[in-house]
Amino acid sequence: MAEEEASSQTDSVQQAWSAELFARASQVWSEVLSEHLRNVTAGNGPVLNWADPAAAVRAAGSFLDAGSPACSDELVPRLRTLISEMLSRGQNLHHPRYIGHQVPSSSPLAGLFDAVGSVTNQVMAIYEMGPWSTAVEHALIERLCRKVGWSAAGSSGVLTHGGSLANLTALLTARNVCFPESWRSGLPAGAVLVANADVHYCVTRTAGILGLGVENVLRVPVDKQRRMRTDQLDQLLSQLRRDQRPVMAVSACAGSTPTGAFDDLEQVAEICQRHGVWMHVDAAHGGSVIFSERHRQLLRGIERADSIVWDAHKMMFVPALCTAVLYRDREVRFQTFAQDAPYLFDPSSPGMADIDSGMRTVECTKRAAGFGLWGLWSLFGEQIFADLVDQVLARAQQLHRLLLAAEDFEPCNDPACNILTFRYCPDWPGASDLQLNWLQREIRTRLIRSGEFYIVQTSLDQTVVLRTTVMNPLTATADFHDLLDAVRRTGQKILQERAAGS
Repeated sequence: MAEEEASSQTDSVQQAWSAELFARASQVWSEVLSEHLRNVTAGNGPVLNWADPAAAVRAAGSFLDAGSPACSDELVPRLRTLISEMLSRGQNLHHPRYIGHQVPSSSPLAGLFDAVGSVTNQVMAIYEMGPWSTAVEHALIERLCRKVGWSAAGSSGVLTHGGSLANLTALLTARNVCFPESWRSGLPAGAVLVANADVHYCVTRTAGILGLGVENVLRVPVDKQRRMRTDQLDQLLSQLRRDQRPVMAVSACAGSTPTGAFDDLEQVAEICQRHGVWMHVDAAHGGSVIFSERHRQLLRGIERADSIVWDAHKMMFVPALCTAVLYRDREVRFQTFAQDAPYLFDPSSPGMADIDSGMRTVECTKRAAGFGLWGLWSLFGEQIFADLVDQVLARAQQLHRLLLAAEDFEPCNDPACNILTFRYCPDWPGASDLQLNWLQREIRTRLIRSGEFYIVQTSLDQTVVLRTTVMNPLTATADFHDLLDAVRRTGQKILQERAAGS
């Protein structure tokens, strides 16, 4: 009996690594996924396959419980079932009516390059473990730095897994450069981080992680376009100097999360230079507009930043996660960390430290995050990124015009890029602000669970608004007309139910 079990286990291992079985399985994978993309990109079916969370967990667990050794003839049909189940229960970002979070309808072709890295498990930390993935990352960083306006020889950077980790990495570098003893001795008393009032929560989270404390993130008020008020920034930095409170950095926004606003980076840079303060730009969302001749002026002054965070898995439309951390001064590249790992880094080859990524990122083992971006760029050239940016920004302007023309809708920001907020304002005599806030939330909940559209919500100065991000180049004007109709229809049904209940 023990010998039979051992034989079964050995067969399972051989099948899991079989190139022949992989060939058959990947053909099924291609067939199922291609059919899914054809349907979803045509706008068929729901956007979100909503299910009760507890029921979804039970369903996922049932497949785990059913797993068992099988012959290869049984495994391929089982794989088809599992992939079909994944697709039928997931979020369909490639649906033209997905206009929610800042997560794109990524290029399926880019996903193929990512898949090569996943199947062959190309990892990074040291060059010899991932020679091509390391080379790809360096080539991408050089070109992104040049797009910013820096020389490839004088600047540097790394790719990492998302904007949150990227902001942590960049601001850790700023901390260690501005407070050289902080790695060993901690932060100086009274240290602060200054940021746009709409700063992403990952920056305040970073303050907590770095020991600065979230209460020491000082938020600069924003203007009507939700851009950092540079007059207030100047006054705050002057006051901090008088109070002898050290400033770790100023964090500006280039495509803020709530509304996509771009700070006046030229003015921020002038003020930071005058006060001798590190300038950090969170351009996770908006960095990609630099490819566009039409819109790159939004980033005027970004070349004067000390550090930049830029997500390729947003408006470069590659699969998550792929984020660049860029430094204007190459000399800071090893100040992010101050530690040794002799089992990884060979002191007999000190020149490899510039190639290896492990001393410059939070991760040790790191997946090859750049393959999707490298593949898409290599296939189409950089013009595809300009075309994508121009297309989705133009679509957002179309939606804005429709909202302006509709008497029962109120746009809440003039979109600088592809993020647009608005409110549904029906004829509801005597409705309070709290009641209108409740209505927006209820509309959004019902709309996404219906699968008809996917949008999100946020709050602007205590006002709840509906929020869209045009992250699918296949979204058309007709989809926007249908969105307004769906919001109206849902809102009116809610109000009718409320009236009947009262």
